[in-house]
Amino acid sequence: MKKRLYSNIPLAQTIVALCEAKEISQIVISPGSRNAPLTIGFSEHPDMNCYSVVDERCAAFFALGIAQQTQKPVALVCTSGSALLNYYPAISEAFYSDIPLVVLSADRPIERIDIGDGQTIRQKNIFENHILYSANLYSEIVSETRIDDAKILQKQHEAQKHNEREINLALNRAIEQKGPVHINIPFYEPLYGKVDYPVIIPKNIPLENSYSQFPEQLRLQMIQEWSQAKRKMVLIGVNPPNTLDQHWIDTLAKDPSVLVLTETTSNIHHASHINCIDQLISTLSESQFDQLQPDILLTIGGMVVSKRIKQFLRQYQPTSHWHIDSKKAFDTYFCLTEHIKLKPNLFFKSFLGDVIPVVKSNYKSFWISIRDIRRIKHREYLDKISFTDLKVFEILFDLIPDGQMVQLSNSSTVRYAQLFSLKNSFTVYCNRGTSGIDGSTSTAIGASLVSDKPTTLITGDLSFLYDSNGLWNAYIPSNFKIIIINNGGGGIFRILPGKEEGINFETYFETVHDLNAIHLCKMFGLEYRAASTIEDVVKGVRYVYENDHSPQVLEIFTPRVENDSTLIDYFKHFG
Repeated sequence: MKKRLYSNIPLAQTIVALCEAKEISQIVISPGSRNAPLTIGFSEHPDMNCYSVVDERCAAFFALGIAQQTQKPVALVCTSGSALLNYYPAISEAFYSDIPLVVLSADRPIERIDIGDGQTIRQKNIFENHILYSANLYSEIVSETRIDDAKILQKQHEAQKHNEREINLALNRAIEQKGPVHINIPFYEPLYGKVDYPVIIPKNIPLENSYSQFPEQLRLQMIQEWSQAKRKMVLIGVNPPNTLDQHWIDTLAKDPSVLVLTETTSNIHHASHINCIDQLISTLSESQFDQLQPDILLTIGGMVVSKRIKQFLRQYQPTSHWHIDSKKAFDTYFCLTEHIKLKPNLFFKSFLGDVIPVVKSNYKSFWISIRDIRRIKHREYLDKISFTDLKVFEILFDLIPDGQMVQLSNSSTVRYAQLFSLKNSFTVYCNRGTSGIDGSTSTAIGASLVSDKPTTLITGDLSFLYDSNGLWNAYIPSNFKIIIINNGGGGIFRILPGKEEGINFETYFETVHDLNAIHLCKMFGLEYRAASTIEDVVKGVRYVYENDHSPQVLEIFTPRVENDSTLIDYFKHFG
């Protein structure tokens, strides 16, 4: 067995030891010099899973994908300077999606800042608007000779205690509150020294056991209100699989006064749910909106994709809006009345566990009947349309095999997915915290690495090209699939209200292009196929899922101009 070595810098030893103590074992490292002590410490540790990803922006989203699946903190290690700034898009996504990341940024000592040293910027509190905790550590002097000065020894001792406390606080915050933290670590040179044994054993401050409360008076008041309301709407946004026990899903489904609306990213399924929200409400009349308006709105999960449901609930507000989340609540519909800081299962156990009388109501049955009519019209329209984005998504969701983890890019892709009833065996993810297109590929690859499910990324052309460096790593599983919908530009801008055709629109909004992925795939060693007809798509999808010898890419070329009119007419068809 290879002998383990340690960085000779006590601060680096401290960080590695405390990560180990808190069971943080997934480490994504971007090469550099200033972070050498951390790289040595983590890569020499036999129980640390270390990954080398050169591009820091991709590295951060790669780590985000791992943390998304494991629900445990993943550490990011980078050198000083602008390298750190490239983490910001993924940090903001993690902040709003409650995904734990630990940023370990190497830095130069404070006296080297703003004097003209290379790779040196103001790294202190650099993510302050989108971070749960910023720990700014003290640097330490590594001397080749023995230090006998008592004052210096005392200062080093105080610095070590400060650093231990700050590291503990940051790591604990990432674990307890599920989000990103930043630890900035200044190192003096030399950076590459190694020793056979650690010289420091840091104190591990234990996690706090926080128990959220559901005040009894409030609970009884909410039960009374729930028992009297004839229109109760439950809206479920982004959720990891198995967030809500099937027992509570079934309990809600049995109540005729409860209408459950789920998004594609909710990973919750039931025959009595409204699972294609925009399909339901796209062409409702004012009187129908009045009928849909709930007395109580109960929300679970993260960000909601549907703009239509947001607009509806902001205009037709419920009397009460309760959000169930152990961490935070957004006042998305401008009518939030209660934030119950419990996980959904604990809330429903405390709330619906009591015998609550079922309210007689036709609220659910009426809207389920409307949903069923819309599903028939959905089928009628898809049967008659030609080859466009909408038709492609129909084919994909029909042919993608059961049991896939489906990662969706943002913009058009996730919105098209919302129009279809996906297979219950799929687990669906999308970076909806900030809804950016910038890291979908990297996130999907990181997620696929630690998942026991085969993974399919469905992405638009701009999102794929934007994150093409996400393919620049050695960790892409052989059963990983990428399906690119290439409509020659930012297709979503063609369906937004108020757009105007013309050279400026095509250049600065739609960003028309004639690029494809074939050469990128060749460079990164991915097998590539192209499709531009229905027959090509069917053959291509079947081929990529029959072959797991290497990662597969299917690029589907759709007509740029026809896509928007097909989608606009789709919604008109329900009128």
